[in-house]
Amino acid sequence: MSAAEHSDIEEFDEWLDEVAAALAWHDGDAEATIRTLLADCKHLREQLALAQIAMGMGFTRGWSPCVERRGELARRG
Repeated sequence: MSAAEHSDIEEFDEWLDEVAAALAWHDGDAEATIRTLLADCKHLREQLALAQIAMGMGFTRGWSPCVERRGELARRG
């Protein structure tokens, strides 16, 4: 097994553990888990929007946070 394959397996295992933990938190209720995750996403997007408004460009040396994930969206499919 190559190092890349091993890394992919470990990454999948970590992801699966996170999914299992989220579902366990909601006693296996997938709909409640999804609703909570969507509410969390909404809250974090609102917080990010507030941070963007409050941040000065000099503070971040021209960097600005982005709401959309760039690298991860391309991996879907």
